Amino acid sequence: MFTNEIIASFNELETSLYNYIIQNRDKVAYMRIRELADETHVSTASILRFCRKFHCEGFSEFKTKLKIHIQQNKNTIIKSPNHSLIEFFERTINGSLDEKIRKAASLIKKAENVIFIGIGSSGILAEYGARYFSSLGTFSLYIKDPHFPIHSKLRNNSVTIALSVSGENNFTVTHLHSLKQEGSRIISITNNKLSTIAKISDINIPYYVTEEFYEEANITTQVPVVYILESLAREIYKLNQ
Repeated sequence: MFTNEIIASFNELETSLYNYIIQNRDKVAYMRIRELADETHVSTASILRFCRKFHCEGFSEFKTKLKIHIQQNKNTIIKSPNHSLIEFFERTINGSLDEKIRKAASLIKKAENVIFIGIGSSGILAEYGARYFSSLGTFSLYIKDPHFPIHSKLRNNSVTIALSVSGENNFTVTHLHSLKQEGSRIISITNNKLSTIAKISDINIPYYVTEEFYEEANITTQVPVVYILESLAREIYKLNQ
């Protein structure tokens, strides 16, 4: 409801009104317009102009939208990650994850260069992965800019490790297409094997945990990704020995 674009358009008076509403949402949802005007020391006309920014014809419609917004937030429950992680590790013990990790490690061992890519929380883990790989003797780079100039010596005989929860991030897909066209082999770590990124990869390692969202943010646990990255790095280390 309160998008960044709308908030950015507020003047000083509207910002003050917004702050009051955010701090008193449950109360404002049942106020009359005159009561809100008295509490915030603004005119009813200013409140109506404020409501129109939310595409509301009047204060009553604004309150209806506010109640829906409140209810949606109350229904959002952040679950414990225990259940998802237990399922993941049970599948790890009984499934083919170890085999996929060995295949990926073998491919990486043959490469001269390792490039990590990702965006958002996946980007943070991609940077961690590059550092962890390097600490175990496989020098790796994290590149977040798809237009970053990569010397031909780095592109040749390289492996790109792409991280993405959804496997559909346009930024990462575009970056992968560019690197793939330049000859880099692709290993992806995604939450499922049917995504675009998984399909364009030479090897995909899916981890299958329940995706969770809070408002517009993807808060899916990333512990399986850390496990896979560290397992990969350790497997490469063993191969190098």
